[in-house]
Amino acid sequence: MTGVLSAANEQAVEMFLNEELGYLDIMKVVEKACDRHRQELVEAPSLDEIVAFDGWAREFVKEEVASGSVVAAWGGGG
Repeated sequence: MTGVLSAANEQAVEMFLNEELGYLDIMKVVEKACDRHRQELVEAPSLDEIVAFDGWAREFVKEEVASGSVVAAWGGGG
């Protein structure tokens, strides 16, 4: 879970810095990624699984912003 949290946060912050996501929406999209990941939670993941979940989390954040499920505009969330 910590890998997903970290990867989702890194992607969300990058999108915020690129003015694609509002500041207050960072936590919203990170929380969505963590909630979705709980469905596939692996207690003791292998390195390959960690790398795969990292990529999944980054892609999840991009897709959530692109879909409009979180505000995809500068300052939209705060």
